[in-house]
Amino acid sequence: MKCKIQKSKITGQIICPPNKSYTHRAIFLASLAGKNSTVENVLLSADTKATIETCKKFGAEIEIADSSIIVKNPIKIGTKVPEIDTENSGTTMRIASGIASLYSEEITLTGDSSLQKRPMQPLLDALSSIGAQCSSTDGKPPIKIKGKIIGGEVKIPGNFSSQFISSLLICAPLTEKGINLTIEGNLVSKPYLDATIATMRKFGVTVQTLIPYKRYNISPQIYKESTFTVPIDFSSLALLLSATVLNGEDITIKGNMGNLPQGDEVFIDILEQLGVQIMMDDEQIKIKSPEKLKGGKFNLSNSPDLLPPLAILALCSSGPIEIFNVKHARLKETDRIAIISRELVKLGINIQEKEDGMILEASENISGADLISEEDHRLFMAFCIAGMYVGNCTVTDPESVKVSYPNFVEEMNRMGAKILVD
Repeated sequence: MKCKIQKSKITGQIICPPNKSYTHRAIFLASLAGKNSTVENVLLSADTKATIETCKKFGAEIEIADSSIIVKNPIKIGTKVPEIDTENSGTTMRIASGIASLYSEEITLTGDSSLQKRPMQPLLDALSSIGAQCSSTDGKPPIKIKGKIIGGEVKIPGNFSSQFISSLLICAPLTEKGINLTIEGNLVSKPYLDATIATMRKFGVTVQTLIPYKRYNISPQIYKESTFTVPIDFSSLALLLSATVLNGEDITIKGNMGNLPQGDEVFIDILEQLGVQIMMDDEQIKIKSPEKLKGGKFNLSNSPDLLPPLAILALCSSGPIEIFNVKHARLKETDRIAIISRELVKLGINIQEKEDGMILEASENISGADLISEEDHRLFMAFCIAGMYVGNCTVTDPESVKVSYPNFVEEMNRMGAKILVD
């Protein structure tokens, strides 16, 4: 499938979706915590539904009520677990792998063709070092894990994905010894680790920080039942803000901003550096954008999901936009650096691809093109927003938005976009 997109202007109000990362973490922890734990304002997307189904495979009884999930009975560690298919969700796969290592029986975890290209070996090595038996296909899913891990000293590289570290933190309090965790090298996506620790705290477990982003101690503890409210998703908000900069007329974006750590919140600072005026409070955000943005240099080490919404802003920038320290974006659902470089050049943006990022500069000859999103939800949405600015574009794989923003196309069209799903 693909979309046909004409030059469009959008106006009005839109509600930002709930945060996908916090939804994942809260569902897992509520399922570990016990009876009557509740997660409110959940994002119900393909990825988070994969987490719900995974928790059910682990033995949890979960009820979905409107925008909340209620855990009627928790995960039963020790019961026989059928094969777990985490579909396209890397977060689900990685956190579930840590939980699987708590079981004495072998558990198989798999996913779709895209997920089977994503690395797992650093996490499998870490789990093996404390007693798990792990096997995989060249370090990628499908994988088999047999515990039971007992805890102890664990070392893991930080330059692949913070999800590996989050997985170890979440399973650590349920081990016999707890875990003393050492992160080797520079940790990428640091705020996602902060998000995991903050969510664990909400469910009664304390992580002792010895050296931030380097060493942590997690003693044996018990997750306690709680009610957790998911804030808005700043990754999705960044896309809505880019749509507003490029195509918006008097847009108000509404949603509960919350006070939990989110690395992608830095997009507000990025927009201000580009020359955009921000007006926001706890419930909504509005912006006023100049005709041309300033350009600048941006380190996305801690916020790789900002690569697509930032890259498309080169369309209306008077100076180059340089993005660096985001090599780990090549290990997302797709190699986002390579695909953005390949596709946005079709619109007339001059792009210099680098190993850890890119330099983008608009030319005088912007024109429509056929854009291929490679079934990557964030690339699809970013390319649609770019298509609304340029006009006469097509973008492949509209079904990919089910992962994080299921009603994206409908919401854009409601506000005036001209996006036709063919």
